[in-house]
Amino acid sequence: MATTHAVAVARSVASSLDLPSRNAIILHESNRITLRLLPCDVLARVSPVTDHDAARFELEIARRLAGGESPVAVLDPRVPPRVYEHEGYVVTLWRYYEPSTRTISPADYAATLVRLHAGLRDLDLPAPHFTDRVERAQRLVADRDRTPDLVDADRELLDSTLRTLRHAVTERARAEQILHGEPHPGNLLSTRTGPLFTDLETCCRGPVEFDLAHAPEEVAGHYPGVDHDLLRACRTLTLAVATTWRWDRDDRLPDGRRLAAEWLGRIRGHD
Repeated sequence: MATTHAVAVARSVASSLDLPSRNAIILHESNRITLRLLPCDVLARVSPVTDHDAARFELEIARRLAGGESPVAVLDPRVPPRVYEHEGYVVTLWRYYEPSTRTISPADYAATLVRLHAGLRDLDLPAPHFTDRVERAQRLVADRDRTPDLVDADRELLDSTLRTLRHAVTERARAEQILHGEPHPGNLLSTRTGPLFTDLETCCRGPVEFDLAHAPEEVAGHYPGVDHDLLRACRTLTLAVATTWRWDRDDRLPDGRRLAAEWLGRIRGHD
C-alpha cells in the first residue's frame, strides 16, 4: 500500500464530507494505515479496497455496540456511518480520543474486557470462527511462494503447533461467543473517559480464553471463570498465528521479521 496515496485518499474523503484537513499524522502503519486528520480532528483508517468486507464488518460491530455501554471507540458522529471507497482504497472515519497518561492496570484491563464481552454476547450477527484464522495461517505456512524465507524446520514447527492446538482448543467444548479477536494492549486506548477497545475488524467467535490470550498475563487473574489450561493452549496458538503472519512476504509490520524470530523461540520453549 502506497502511504502517500493512502493519506491523500483519506484527506480527500474527509474533505468531501466537510471535514477539511491541512495535516495528517500517521499513528500506525502496517497492512492498514491509521491517521489523525487536523484541524477536523478525525481518525481515519485506510486499507486496500480488497478489505472492504472487513471494514464493513468492523463498522457494523461498532455501530451496534455504540447503542449500549460497551467500552469501544465510536465512529465520527459528524458523517454517515459507512465505508467510503475511493481510488482503490476504503476509508472509515472515527472519533479521535485524546490519550490519557493514566496506566491501565491489569484489573481495569480485565474489567474493560468483561464489559466488552457482555456487549458482544448480546449481538445477533454472523461472525467468523477463530478456527478460520487458524486455517488461514495453516494455508500460509503451506504456501512456500507466500512464505519463501521460512526455513523447513520452522515451517514444520508452525504447522504442527497450529494443527495440534487448534484441535486442543476446540475439543475442550467451552461456551463460545463473539470476541474482539485481538484485544492486545495496542488495541486498548487509555483515554480521558476510560479504557476503550479499537480495531474491531478482528471480531470472531470462540471461547473468552482466546481473547485473554492476547492480553498481558496478569489480566487473566482478574477475569472471572477462566479455564487456565485452555488459556495456555490459546496463548501458544495465537502466538503461532501471529508468527505466521510475520513470514508473509507481503507483511508490512515494522520490525516484523525480528519479532517472528523471537516468537519462534518462545513457541519452541512451549514444546
